[in-house]
Amino acid sequence: MTSANSPLSGKVALVTGASSGIGEATAAALAAAGAKVAVAARRIDRLATLSSRIEKAGGTAFAIEADIAKGGDVAAMVDRAASEWGRLDILVNNAGVMLLAPTAEADLDDWRRMIELNLVGLMGTTKAALPHLKASKGHVVNVSSVAGRVANPGASGYAATKFGVVAFSESLRREVYADKVRVTVIEPGLVRTELGDHITNQEFKAGLEHRLATMEALTAEDIANAILYAVSQPPRVNINEILIRPTDQER
Repeated sequence: MTSANSPLSGKVALVTGASSGIGEATAAALAAAGAKVAVAARRIDRLATLSSRIEKAGGTAFAIEADIAKGGDVAAMVDRAASEWGRLDILVNNAGVMLLAPTAEADLDDWRRMIELNLVGLMGTTKAALPHLKASKGHVVNVSSVAGRVANPGASGYAATKFGVVAFSESLRREVYADKVRVTVIEPGLVRTELGDHITNQEFKAGLEHRLATMEALTAEDIANAILYAVSQPPRVNINEILIRPTDQER
């Protein structure tokens, strides 16, 4: 149950990619901290379940079916999230996909899909939300990856999108700091989520599964806690980047 003493009481958040993993855990954490949360993704059935769970725990949430790779969906999603409670304070750009393969064997459609979702969708969502975030002196949280700092073999396309998220976020921060809008990049290492389920290259899918089996990976809740930490700081504090690896992860 939230209260007036909750750190995010009165705030409105929009979380993309909220049907599972980091997005789902983040929505629950923000709601538990007092925020009203709009949860967005393509799988509306999962969003409905999440919204119900948040409501039963004493929070406030509603679901928006949206594919952020589609510009029309992005505009409608942001408009609905901002109009539901008359404001938007926190945007968590979490939706993304990881399709690993060596460059020589990569499918161009996989690269395009990652660029459209991981990068262009994130940028378009941010652009659509900016007028609302400037009005509220709000906060943008972009979920990148350790792959936005270290480009490993087989992750050329994925790393390119995540390096792009980091670059976009820093440019954005310098554009909006005078408006008192904060920008944070979260860079997780290996997290136990559904992200690897869509990898079609069997060698790299097996490699990821082996890494998950041989180390204590992060949980989605670990990343949600980092996001909650960033957005709960006083307005004078802008946590620009948080890089989080499992203790067991070397690179």
